[in-house]
Amino acid sequence: MSFAAHVLSVMIASPSDLPDARNAVQEAIYGWNEANARNKGVVLQPWRWETSAVPMVGGRAQALINTQGVDRSDIVFALFGSRLGSPTSEAASGTAEEIERAVELGKPVHVYFSNAPLPSDVDVEQLSALREFKKAMQDKSLLGEFNSASELTYEVWKAIEHDLVTLNLGEPSLHQRNKGVDFIVQPHSEREVAGYSSNGSPRYTTNHWLEVTNDGGKDAENVRFENANPESSMHLFSDDEPTIIHRGQARRVGAAFTMGGSGQPILRILWTEDGQERSREFHVG
Repeated sequence: MSFAAHVLSVMIASPSDLPDARNAVQEAIYGWNEANARNKGVVLQPWRWETSAVPMVGGRAQALINTQGVDRSDIVFALFGSRLGSPTSEAASGTAEEIERAVELGKPVHVYFSNAPLPSDVDVEQLSALREFKKAMQDKSLLGEFNSASELTYEVWKAIEHDLVTLNLGEPSLHQRNKGVDFIVQPHSEREVAGYSSNGSPRYTTNHWLEVTNDGGKDAENVRFENANPESSMHLFSDDEPTIIHRGQARRVGAAFTMGGSGQPILRILWTEDGQERSREFHVG
């Protein structure tokens, strides 16, 4: 049964040495949703660059992650183990840049450092850089710590409850579908193993698609999809035959992003509503 809810994006940021901790934060978010979403009227959506970021050509990689992840997030969790991460042109590391940007935008940011034993192959330079970064953060922050990934569940729940009070979201209102066709378009990607090399190493491929949802109160008939900027790096894979997207329904439109191209990728949706031809364009970069 449906219920009204505020939907908040929660970004999970860290260098590459904490996959278990990143997974633990994500599972803690899912667990919070199961226990609290309905009665609190809040749904949390985790955002991780490796699964949520859309690969793009034409910009600094970290800047694209900032735009897609940090800028659209409502809450940020940042984790550190024994590495600070690779430096960027703007900050000591990608994670450090994400923290700085989120703070500048006034978002709640929670930073945690691992107390777990250091790995035997620890990078001494990275560890030293991390300790300097932590010392600088301590002068202007209240930092958290964790001994194991399992401890993060409590820390995440505690931080979320604090933020919900601070954000003061108010009562959510159930969206009334008393309007016409209203499309929402979200880009998605998924990385999967496409094969293996001669030495057994996996080869990966990334699948892209655009999820088109009719969030309005009327059915969209004679729906077609076009690339509104053929010069961009985006290529669409969709049936030439028009379709109907009923209210509340969603469709996947296959897409590929290649090297080169100019300008932003733009999806144009054309449809018939109340006997009239309509169209709308969506930037999906």
